[in-house]
Amino acid sequence: MHAFDILGDPVRRRILELLADGELPAGSIAATINAEFGISQPAVSQHLRVLRDNGFATVTVAGTRRLYAVAPEPLREIDSWLDRYRKFWDNRLDALETEIHRGRR
Repeated sequence: MHAFDILGDPVRRRILELLADGELPAGSIAATINAEFGISQPAVSQHLRVLRDNGFATVTVAGTRRLYAVAPEPLREIDSWLDRYRKFWDNRLDALETEIHRGRR
């Protein structure tokens, strides 16, 4: 599966956002996703499995808990792919910074 296919799903993107702050137990992830998207725990588990099977998340078993964390490698690959497109927004951000500085004078 292609990285953008994985990240094209809003539930999986949200799970990665949650994990960006650090490792979380599956139950905590499921509770948050259920509250925000209204999907069941088994459905959240499937999303976690897709993330794990495609290298976007890691899981550590601690007793009866499964702790999930972001795996940064696929995200680095996406960042690298985006490099060729940064020119489209970097110039605009540089221009915005210039205008902000002019406005302070």
